[in-house]
Amino acid sequence: MGKTAKEMVESADFKRLVSKRWTVSLILLAACFITYYGYILLIAVDKSFLAQKIGTHTTLGIPIGVAVIVINWILTVIYVIWANNNYDGEVKRLKEQL
Repeated sequence: MGKTAKEMVESADFKRLVSKRWTVSLILLAACFITYYGYILLIAVDKSFLAQKIGTHTTLGIPIGVAVIVINWILTVIYVIWANNNYDGEVKRLKEQL
């Protein structure tokens, strides 16, 4: 016979899974915030740096802004890959114990 929902929530496996998910999520969230707010802080502190012309029609701020967006997409992809390879399988295994 399987575990009850209460037993599952109190189990070491479930707590380890929740802890691992929070750790991964918080690391990626911190990276996202550092990227975004670092860019905003750079705008506030050194506008002249970002206003430097590169090429004929654009400034340095544009590719850096695009890089912020791309980095956050990459962070999302990292989470999805981690969830597909680690988290989802473990959730399935724990559900089978119910």
